[in-house]
Amino acid sequence: MIQSPSQPPVERFRSDCERLIGSDGARIGIAVSGGPDSLAVLLLAGSAFPGRIAAATIDHRLRPESAREARFVAELCDRLEIPHALLEVEVDPLRSSVQRAAREARYRALAGWCEREALGWLATAHHVDDQAETLLMRLMRGSGVAGLAGIRATGPLPGSRARLIRPVLGWRRSELAALLAAAGVEPVSDSSNRDPRYDRVRLRRELEQASWLEPVSLARSAAALAEAELALEWAADGAWETKVASQGEEMLFEPGGLPAEIIRRILVRLLGDSRSSPRGEEIQRLAETLAAGKTATLAGFRCSGGSVWRFARERPRGQWRVKSNT
Repeated sequence: MIQSPSQPPVERFRSDCERLIGSDGARIGIAVSGGPDSLAVLLLAGSAFPGRIAAATIDHRLRPESAREARFVAELCDRLEIPHALLEVEVDPLRSSVQRAAREARYRALAGWCEREALGWLATAHHVDDQAETLLMRLMRGSGVAGLAGIRATGPLPGSRARLIRPVLGWRRSELAALLAAAGVEPVSDSSNRDPRYDRVRLRRELEQASWLEPVSLARSAAALAEAELALEWAADGAWETKVASQGEEMLFEPGGLPAEIIRRILVRLLGDSRSSPRGEEIQRLAETLAAGKTATLAGFRCSGGSVWRFARERPRGQWRVKSNT
């Protein structure tokens, strides 16, 4: 028999959700893998918002046991009287980053499910320990403020009108595991979560052994960086209004007096609708080139430096006009 979570955790969860969704009475979708974190969120949501919950499990079909794990979640949802959908996706196991490909396929499938079921919100089970791991991974990759802001508590769900929420971003992994154990539910064990080929798995092991690294403090730093990111975007909005203008087929940008970080953000926006998304290092090199008064091409744009920087889309090959000398 499944034991319902005690009232204090349920009230805490309800409060965390309502802080993200307000008084919106829309139905909430729960992404449930069968692991301890998502199962704990399923139990909490079912108790906090009875009748408003639907669950979905993604079968990536990358492991032989994945279909059995999905059936386990479906049976559990049936016992809890929570509607459940099994969503199968195709992932190329030979891709260089299988986990990234699986994540992209997963969110596409969940977005489609939210649309079909008219769900207003999609909740995932990211927690404090996930946030700490994400911050450290991005720090090691040299990410800027936007990357170091980590996992956001809420955000858009591309391909759907529903929005993503992460209501247990302030909870520890151990808290969720204890809640699940008290309910008498045995989670599935995903072997990929123990596979040292994945960066996150190796980092998780290191973090568990480093007693001087406190996940709660790391998550607090990520939250502070998220606030800094909002402030920088606000400043970039203001700079765009006063420093960027269009002139025919060109965009003009006057960078004088702006901090380097705001200049980089404006460049990202100017090139944002291009054929490819330039990386941080490319943006930095472009800024240095234009500041020196030189010309460069990046992401389908011809960029000219000077006191005012000019950006024009390159013509498709064969369409450059040739000036006649006659």
